[in-house]
Amino acid sequence: MSETFHVPEDLDGARADRAVAILCGISRRRARISVEAGGVVREGATLTGSARVRMGDALHVTIADAEPVMLPQRDVEFAVAFEDDAVVVIDKPAGLVVHPGAGRSSGTLANGLVARYPEIAALGDEYRWGIVHRIDRDTSGLLIVAKEPAAFTFLQSALKRREVKRDYRTLVVGEFASLTGTIDGPIARDPADPTRMAVVDGGREARTHYRRLAEWTGAGVSYVAVTLETGRTHQIRVHMRAIGHPVVGDSTYGSRRAVAGDPGRTWLHATSLTFEHPSGSGPMTVHSDLPVDLAGSLDQLGAPNRGAIA
Repeated sequence: MSETFHVPEDLDGARADRAVAILCGISRRRARISVEAGGVVREGATLTGSARVRMGDALHVTIADAEPVMLPQRDVEFAVAFEDDAVVVIDKPAGLVVHPGAGRSSGTLANGLVARYPEIAALGDEYRWGIVHRIDRDTSGLLIVAKEPAAFTFLQSALKRREVKRDYRTLVVGEFASLTGTIDGPIARDPADPTRMAVVDGGREARTHYRRLAEWTGAGVSYVAVTLETGRTHQIRVHMRAIGHPVVGDSTYGSRRAVAGDPGRTWLHATSLTFEHPSGSGPMTVHSDLPVDLAGSLDQLGAPNRGAIA
């Protein structure tokens, strides 16, 4: 089924998956599947489920006939930083897509997870095969996967309550006037380019805290610790660009000129996660060391002029 719908006033600002469910008279789950399969297009751009629609938007919608089958793939490589009966914390390599989406149904972390943990296949799309949150393809580091529905629901709720602490390390362009700061800027699709995100009035609340750890004045780059208070799409990359310190190696939001320390991909690593275990046993923290490519770029920069690598 393919049809074009115009968004009415009462759906102005709604998520794309909710709007599709109402306009097409289908379940929210089937709508989400259709959106993730690339079945909703606005002005030539494919929408994600969390994208917001506006009154008058023309949405060309193709409804998925059936929910996708997650094929196990044993050749998908990833490391495990922590594991028990309820939770797995994955240490994802750069370049690996987390979850199937528009135009991609294989070679993702989800395919690899289902191969290594067959019980996750039973969670299905409704529980996103246990994947609690995502990190970008070219970002490396930690993310949480639940092995059972109760753990998934518990951890998703904790994320919404902002009770999961997510720390990152990044190398950015420029030097900082102050050692610490908070970036408080709402994020939405860039009005000038819907394939990108931007700080936009009326966007979703987004808050990022940062602390400058080291600085190379000659190279014009700084090493920064970042903590997410919210988890919007591309949040760190968008926020750092918004304050004039784009992430080194970021082909979407980064500098167009050559920058020292560029590892050939986005210089961003999820270094630690702190969360309450679903069993109620208390909080736990999982750490991840910098991967070889990022550690190597710091070595090439040499000793910083200010601060220290920590």
